[in-house]
Amino acid sequence: MIALTRYGTPSDRPPLVIAHGLFGSGRNWGVIAKRLSDAREVLAVDMRNHGDSPWTRRHDYPGMAADLAEVIAAQGRDCDLLGHSMGGKAAMVLALTAPARLRRLIVADIAPVAYGHSQQPALDAMRGLDLASIGSRAEATVALAERLGGTAEARGLAAFLAQSLDVKAGRWRLNLDTLAQDMDAILGFPDIEGRFDGPALFLAGAESDYIQRAHRDAIKALFPAARFAKIPGAGHWLHADKPREFEAAARAFLDA
Repeated sequence: MIALTRYGTPSDRPPLVIAHGLFGSGRNWGVIAKRLSDAREVLAVDMRNHGDSPWTRRHDYPGMAADLAEVIAAQGRDCDLLGHSMGGKAAMVLALTAPARLRRLIVADIAPVAYGHSQQPALDAMRGLDLASIGSRAEATVALAERLGGTAEARGLAAFLAQSLDVKAGRWRLNLDTLAQDMDAILGFPDIEGRFDGPALFLAGAESDYIQRAHRDAIKALFPAARFAKIPGAGHWLHADKPREFEAAARAFLDA
């Protein structure tokens, strides 16, 4: 089973499972998970090929959805599911293929469509880093930022990527080879005929272009009860840009 961190204790409310995005880990969601765990148990998972979860030969959405289904089945009850970016696509695939497992669904800044955003620069930067010469995450952040162009945006991405570096072991907590191999599948979305009729919230960063008005017909076809909301001043990493606003939006939807 994939690795996870539990926050809070079981209650009369459904547990919340959180699925992170590409190059991330469950620890990226620690602040949000802790805050939401005041009312329910929260499980922040490490997706396959990330964090402390097993490395696999394939990295596709049916596989990731199956991992999440296994986590939910182990709880012995229906769960709510929150997924961001890559994790949001995995969450959507699970909702479409096994809707009975879920009560409510939150999809953070992603749509069920293929994207043209290239992740190759990040992969190249991580693969090209001389880990033997890195003594701290701060050093790794500086080196990665230089490889990514040295801009403010590059520094932010570098800091995010460096969180997945095990400095002491001199290794990435990411299966970079498999992620590179299956990047087309990660950026795409599988052709699925199912639909999820339960409550679904598509929560976007107002400064992000990942969920566009043009995507709404595709979303509504698969998630007829979908609701849409935006967090002002937030980009694609909306939970990190505006954590309190994200928490408030998620809490209001989950408690409705």
